[in-house]
Amino acid sequence: MLKTNTYIRGIIFSSLIILITNCGGVSSSDKTITDKTITDDTITDDTITDDTTNHASGITNANTINIDANDDFSKDQYAGLHFYYKKLSSSSYKLTQLDDASFNALNSSQKLLVANKLLSTLFFGLPHKELKAKIDTGNFISAIKAGLDEDKTDKEFLEEHIVDKEIFQQVRYNEQVAVDILTRFYVMKDLDSYFLKNWVAYILTQTIMFSPAYELESSHTPNIARIYNRLVTMLDIDSGMRYITYVHMMSEDNWRRFRSPEDNGREMMEIFTLDMDDSHVPIAGQALKNWKLDRDNDTLVVSLNENRQPLKLFGTTIYNGDDFYREMTKSSQFANGVVSRLVDFFFPNIQGSKKTKITNVILKSKPETWQDILLQIVFSEEYLLNSTRAKSAEELFFALAKKLDFKHKKNTFHQLKTSLEDMHQASMKYKLGKLKRVPLDTLSFANYHKYIRQNILIKNSNPNLLSDYEAWGRQGWGEKFLEDSNYILNETDGIASLESLIQYIFKATISRNASNEEIALFKSHMIRDKSNTDKTKVLRWGFNLVATHGDIDNRRKSSKRNIAVIVLDYISRLSETYIHAKVN
Repeated sequence: MLKTNTYIRGIIFSSLIILITNCGGVSSSDKTITDKTITDDTITDDTITDDTTNHASGITNANTINIDANDDFSKDQYAGLHFYYKKLSSSSYKLTQLDDASFNALNSSQKLLVANKLLSTLFFGLPHKELKAKIDTGNFISAIKAGLDEDKTDKEFLEEHIVDKEIFQQVRYNEQVAVDILTRFYVMKDLDSYFLKNWVAYILTQTIMFSPAYELESSHTPNIARIYNRLVTMLDIDSGMRYITYVHMMSEDNWRRFRSPEDNGREMMEIFTLDMDDSHVPIAGQALKNWKLDRDNDTLVVSLNENRQPLKLFGTTIYNGDDFYREMTKSSQFANGVVSRLVDFFFPNIQGSKKTKITNVILKSKPETWQDILLQIVFSEEYLLNSTRAKSAEELFFALAKKLDFKHKKNTFHQLKTSLEDMHQASMKYKLGKLKRVPLDTLSFANYHKYIRQNILIKNSNPNLLSDYEAWGRQGWGEKFLEDSNYILNETDGIASLESLIQYIFKATISRNASNEEIALFKSHMIRDKSNTDKTKVLRWGFNLVATHGDIDNRRKSSKRNIAVIVLDYISRLSETYIHAKVN
């Protein structure tokens, strides 16, 4: 692995040198870029404690950043922009984290709710029995964190499998590479380091920061793969968030979204540093004056007619486009900007003052990798215990797929991608990313509910069609979801068995027991009086789990499916199915 990472680092470093050379990275003036302290009025002394004055300007050294003095890679830098960082340990996070002790202090229902909230946020899920066993170990939180540092995925098998045209539909339309990305989350079986890197890349490409924006005529399907794959590759070699962003901003992919010097300069400052000062736009435009997306060949061209006059921006002197992008990512405004963007993404329903407080607390930990921000948010008490928001369709789909032993058919993920567009939650489509991560207007949510209900919850997979990926009947939840070992089957008490199965389905999907009223509702449909004179209650035909005549095994399987479809149809109509609830 060390040799592989060294090789990849070499390729990316070589590519950077080529990029800098082509983009006029060395100023023709031969003057040294000066680094000055940035005064950021949005970050106050009482919210951010900084050990050195240099950190505020993004100028770093071994005493102020998270680097290993014995790690040569972490020392690599270009004009003060460091290439590589090891991610922070969770003990360095300033946003209070939910640990095993705090998690174990919750009651059983709360633990189940929080565990599923965490896993769903990460596009993952576990069958109820397996999840309960992990919770009962007493180290659920630390075990999930430890798993994210492990590399368990057979990447060769995975990457060949998701493009196997016999199993997953491969077409030349519908942005196939975006479909492949969705498919990958379904196929990955372990919540490990490779899963995490793909999740981080996916989250970033949903935001205004890295959206490939395939809705634009100037953006093409390969740009989706270029942006996403570059993120995963650079995360794999411990590239810092500033360097990753610098490479992205310098790329043709970025210029396909914002295509003129003034537009690109304005948007990069607004997006990554929250700089809305219009007086800075002409300066950025001048630095980028020799950059353009050539309309003839649809290609980024950087001419030799670069700016050669000193310009003041980011508290320093810049000349050309390379200086502009590099000094922006080195600035303290950059860290504040990207943390603010991600806090907005995960806490859409809290007040602005509280968002600012959360942002400032995260900034205290001096994050230098995307994981430093994202994992700090996702494992925090503020997120897991105190926040509530609508689940994205990806969060709900991938979690349910793993909980329900979901079986796909060939075009499942093309259908998912198209349905995401119908929900106005399209993946990587929008020029400004998902400004509303989960639109809840009537039409958007109707399409969301329809997709989840019809394609996942009320549709079971026909076990006789598992080898036929073209078959409509292959898609749906599988037999393992309803194995007898998942609930208490009492051969002498069909009604008790029915209640146990209903409770299992509730806990497996929405992390709670069915209420007495809900149990009564289902019983009223599935139980009847034996006669007008004999008031003994008996299960109706098709819902009897303990029938003693006929083909008992097939009758029980049929009854379980009938019960599950009705219960899951009901659950599909509950708002809590679509909400990440708070505990406190």
